[in-house]
Amino acid sequence: MLHIKLVLALLLSLACTANVSAAGLQKTSGTTKKIKAQTQTAPSTTPAPSANPAPNVPTPDTAKKLSSQNQTLPPAVDLQTPDITKKITVQTAPILIDQIVAVVNNDAITRYELEDRLGIVERQLKKQGTALPDIDMLKKQLLERMITEMLQVQFAKETGIRIDDIQLDKTMQRIAKENKFPSLTEFRAQLEKENVNFKKFREEIRGEIIYARLREREVDSKLVISEGEVDNYLNNQAKQLGKGEEFHLAHILVLVPEQASADKIQATRQRADQALAQLRGGAEFAQVAAGFSDAKDALEGGNLGWRSADRTPAIFLNVLRKMAPGETSPVFRSPNGFHILKLIEKRSKENSVVITQTEARHILIKTSELVPENEAKSRLLVIKQRIEKGADFTKQAKLYSEDGSAAKGGDLGWISPGDTVPEFEAAMNQLEIGQMSGAVQSTFGWHLIQVLDRRSTDVSVKEKKKQAQMAIRADKSDAAYQDWLRQLRDGATIEYRLEPAL
Repeated sequence: MLHIKLVLALLLSLACTANVSAAGLQKTSGTTKKIKAQTQTAPSTTPAPSANPAPNVPTPDTAKKLSSQNQTLPPAVDLQTPDITKKITVQTAPILIDQIVAVVNNDAITRYELEDRLGIVERQLKKQGTALPDIDMLKKQLLERMITEMLQVQFAKETGIRIDDIQLDKTMQRIAKENKFPSLTEFRAQLEKENVNFKKFREEIRGEIIYARLREREVDSKLVISEGEVDNYLNNQAKQLGKGEEFHLAHILVLVPEQASADKIQATRQRADQALAQLRGGAEFAQVAAGFSDAKDALEGGNLGWRSADRTPAIFLNVLRKMAPGETSPVFRSPNGFHILKLIEKRSKENSVVITQTEARHILIKTSELVPENEAKSRLLVIKQRIEKGADFTKQAKLYSEDGSAAKGGDLGWISPGDTVPEFEAAMNQLEIGQMSGAVQSTFGWHLIQVLDRRSTDVSVKEKKKQAQMAIRADKSDAAYQDWLRQLRDGATIEYRLEPAL
C-alpha cells in the first residue's frame, strides 16, 4: 500500500513538472518540436513493480504540498494531441513584414516601396482614363525606373549635388503658382484631399531637380554642335515633307542596352513586337506604353504633344511621311533602341517670319547659404531706390550686379522669346519701354529689369540657325542622356530578388 502511494506521488510530481515546462515552452520558437520531445520521454502511467521504493521519491505529504502549489496551472493533458499541436504552431508562425526586391550597389528597394509606387501609378492611370496594363509587366517597368532613379541619387551624393530645403521650397512654390494656387498651403491641402502624401510628393520633386541638375552637368553641358551639323540640318529640313506642319505624337521606346549581345538585341526586338501586337489587337496606346515603354513619358501614355517638323528627328519624319492621323507605325530601329509611333493628329502651320525682340538690361543679386532670400531682395530694393533718385543704372550694375552682364552695365542686348528663364521673360514682357520693374525672383536670385526698346523683326538666317541648334541639341541630349544612364547602370552592382513574384 505504501508502495502504491509513493508511486502515485511521484507521478503527480512529474505531471506538475511537465505542466510547468509546457507553459514555459509556449513562449519560445520551435514550440511543437520541443513539447513533443518532452512528452516522448515522460514515464509510463503504469507503475513497474519494485521491491524497494525509488530513492529521493517525495512522500505523500510532499506530493500533496506540490499539488496545492500548482492549482493555478492547467490540468495535465496529452501534449501530443493534434488540436494542441495545431494551436501552438499557428501562434508561432512568422509574419512577413517586408522584403527586398532589388539591391542597387549598397542600397535596397523593398517590396513595400514598389507596391507604394504601383499604387500611385495605378491612381494616376485611372485619373487619366488609361486602362491598366498587365500588373506584373507594370511592376517590372516601375522597378527598372526606381533602380535608375536610385543610381542617379547615389551618383549625385558622390559628386556633391545637393538640393537644400530652401531651394526645394522655391520650386514647390513655383509649382503651386503654375497650378493656380495662391499659396503652397492651399496646394498642399488640395494634394492631401486627393490622398497624395505631401512629404513623399515633396521628396519626389527634390529627386526631379537632382535628375535635371545631373543631366545638365553630365550631358547637356558637354554637347558640342558644329556649324556643319547646323547647315546639314537646315538643308535636310528644306527637303523634308511637312515643313509647314505640326504633328501630335505618341511614342513607345524599348531601349537596347549599350554593347548588347545579338541575343539581347533580339529579345528587345521581340518585346517591341509584343507591344505592337497588343496595339494591333486593339489595346489602347497609353496602356501599352505604360507597360512596355522605357521612355520617361511612358506613364503619360507616351504622349509627346505637338512637334513641329523642325523639332522632330529626321528618323521620325521618314516614318511619319507614310502615316495618316490615327495610324500606328511598325517597329523601327534607332541607335537608342526600338520605336513605335502613333500619329494622333497633324495640322498645317503658317511659318512665322516675324518675332518681337526686347532690348533690356538688369541687375542681379544672387541668393546662397550666406545670402538668404530676404537679404538679397533688400539689397536689390536699395539699389532700385538709388536709381529712382538719379543714380545711373549702368554704374549700379557694374558695381553690384552678380551676373556676367555686369561689365556691360547689365546690358542683355536684343532678347528673343525663349532666351531667358520664364520668370524673367514674363516680368520683362509686362514692362513698357523705359519702365523699370520691381524685385523679380527667378532660380538665379533677384533681378531688377529695365526695358530699353522693342522691335518686330524678320526671322533672319541667324535666328533660323539658332532654332536649328536648339532642335539638334534637344535630339542629341535625349540620346546622350539615355547613353549616360546605360553607362551608369553598367558600372553598378544590381541584384534582383523575388523576380518570379514580380
